[in-house]
Amino acid sequence: MQPTFVLVHGAFANSFSFAPLQAELGLLGHRSVAVDLPGHGFAADFPRAYQAPQDPEALATAPGSIRGATLADNAAYLIGILERARRNGPVILVSHSRGGITATAAANARPELIDRLVYVSAWCPVALDAGAYYAEPEMATVDTASLAAAMAGNPAELGLLRTNFRTADPTALAAFKAAFLADGTDQEFLAFLNTFQPDESLDAGTSADRAQAATWGRIPKTYVRLTDDTSLPLALQDRLIREGDELTPDNPYDVRTLAGSHLKWLVAPAPAARLLGELAALLDAPEGLDLAGTGAPPTGTELPVHH
Repeated sequence: MQPTFVLVHGAFANSFSFAPLQAELGLLGHRSVAVDLPGHGFAADFPRAYQAPQDPEALATAPGSIRGATLADNAAYLIGILERARRNGPVILVSHSRGGITATAAANARPELIDRLVYVSAWCPVALDAGAYYAEPEMATVDTASLAAAMAGNPAELGLLRTNFRTADPTALAAFKAAFLADGTDQEFLAFLNTFQPDESLDAGTSADRAQAATWGRIPKTYVRLTDDTSLPLALQDRLIREGDELTPDNPYDVRTLAGSHLKWLVAPAPAARLLGELAALLDAPEGLDLAGTGAPPTGTELPVHH
C-alpha cells in the first residue's frame, strides 16, 4: 500500500514551505500531507504593526493568539492527522527543525500510527531538554545573539516568541541568511523569509517529552543530516543520532546525508524527494495493517545505515 508522507514544519514556519517538496514528491508518484500546527499557516497572527510601514513599539506589545499554545496541543493535533492518514495505509512522519519535538511527542504517545520516523536536521531530545542543548559544546558555533537582535517584545510579557522577519536591518538580514540559507541566493532567501510568521509558542517540552524507548524507540527511524546547517550544526545532529542509538541500540537510526543548509533542501527539494522515495520503496506494508490505528505497532523494513 502506498504510504503517506506527513510533513511537520519547524519554528515560525508552516505548511507553505513544503510546497516545492510536495511537488517533487507528487511527480515521483508519492502522496503527502503538509501540516500546519496550531497557530500556524492561515491561523497565524500578522499584527497590523508588522505591515509596512512598521510600528516597532506597537509590534512589541500586540497580543498574539499563539500565546499559551503548548507542545501537547501540537502533538494532539498531529495525532489527529496521523489517525486520518493511516486509514489510507502506512505513514511516514517527516519533521524538520523544531518540528522534531512535536513528532517525538506524537511518537511517544501513539507509536502504532507511525511506520517510519524521519528527522531532517530536526530536534529529537534524548539526554537533555531541547533548550538545554544550547549550552552544550555542539551548539557553540550558533550565534544566538545575532538572531535575537530581530526579536520583538519581551517573550515573558507577550507569552510567545516574536521575531520581526520583515526587518530591513542589513545586519539582521545577514544573520538570518547565514543561519538558514547561506548557500542560497538573496532572492531565494528573501522569498523564504517572507513565508515565515512572526509568532511562535514558548513551549518546547520538558523531560517528559524526550524520546521514550518503550514507544518512540520501537518505530523504525531515519535521521537525515544536513552537512552545512549552521542553525542546528552537524555536530549536534550527530549527537542526537548517537543519543537515540544509545537509547534503542536494537533499533538504531538509518542515517542519510544531504549537502546544504537548514533550508536548502526545501528550496531545491529534488534530492530530498528522491531520498524520501527510497524510504517509501523500502517500507513494507505491515501484515495485517490496522487502518484504524488502534492495534499493535507495525514494523517497517529495516534499512542499511548510510553515513
